[in-house]
Amino acid sequence: MLAVRIHEHGGPHVLALDSLPPPGPPGEGQVTVAMRAAGLNHLDLWVRNGLPGMRLPLPLTMGSDGAGTVLAVGQHVAGVAVGDDVVIQPGVYCGSCPACLAGRENMCAKFGILGETQDGVQTELAVVSAANVGPKPAALSFEEAASVVLVFMTAYQMLVRRADLRPGETVLVIGGSSGVGAAAIQIAAHLGARIIATAAAGAKTDFAREQGAHEVVDHYQENWYRQVLELAGPDKVSVVCEHVGAATWDQSVRTMGLGARLVVCGATTGSSVTIDLRHVYRKQQTFLGSTMGDMATFQAVLRGFEAGDYRPFVDRVFPLAEIAAAHRYLEGSQQRGKVVVSMPADANS
Repeated sequence: MLAVRIHEHGGPHVLALDSLPPPGPPGEGQVTVAMRAAGLNHLDLWVRNGLPGMRLPLPLTMGSDGAGTVLAVGQHVAGVAVGDDVVIQPGVYCGSCPACLAGRENMCAKFGILGETQDGVQTELAVVSAANVGPKPAALSFEEAASVVLVFMTAYQMLVRRADLRPGETVLVIGGSSGVGAAAIQIAAHLGARIIATAAAGAKTDFAREQGAHEVVDHYQENWYRQVLELAGPDKVSVVCEHVGAATWDQSVRTMGLGARLVVCGATTGSSVTIDLRHVYRKQQTFLGSTMGDMATFQAVLRGFEAGDYRPFVDRVFPLAEIAAAHRYLEGSQQRGKVVVSMPADANS
């Protein structure tokens, strides 16, 4: 079987399409999935380049989320059968610690991510825990289903589970044309929030509006926060959805009103930022960290797609053999929406 693997860190040239022997039968609590498509995320770029301060197991099969068909089922697996079309959620948990038993799996001390802390799903056959699969929403193609899980889980965890976004509140979504940003716009729209997003002028602004943003501000303009404040009105922004980091942080904070919450899941442009504590306590503001999502979030996202509350936004599909080109495309910020790789047509036949 073919698998996208890295044996060292570096540019797209380190991506290898390795031919591996097929895996053995799935173990207890596991399933084997014949992968049909896998989504790309910025996490793939960070893993490929090497995460500062974190040693990753090499060689490593890439890919955090995807979709396919169950080929085999191990012992003591309930609710999953051979032939089921499934999506894969990226989080890995122990399932038995106090956090897991309380339904907060992403707070597990052994929390990991497929394609980062262990082998991922950019392969023709993936053996994963049965807890990592859920039913593919019927209306979605495999390519669409492969594109949605990580970004929608991340955005849902940020806005619903952490920031507790309420109907009528004003939310600022930074990077509204990104995967997490576009998912956040859709989730906020479904909740009945007023949405101001940031995006580069032109096609990416149009894309953010298509996802449901009421207003879009060009974050490459100097002092763009002033336009956000003008649009938000005297109460300013209630919730800021941040994942860009140092490049946007200061201006994001300036948009926050009394009692506002800023929730952050990443630091694409750098992690060193400053906070003026006087504003935090005088304005009773809250800063929240968030990562991925738990099983309740995974199930909520799947229900949202089944109900038609959310919709996928695939920008481009690359064949698995063109994985290096897919990375270059994503790294160049050319996309509006998600980039996906598809498995060979004769894979697992």
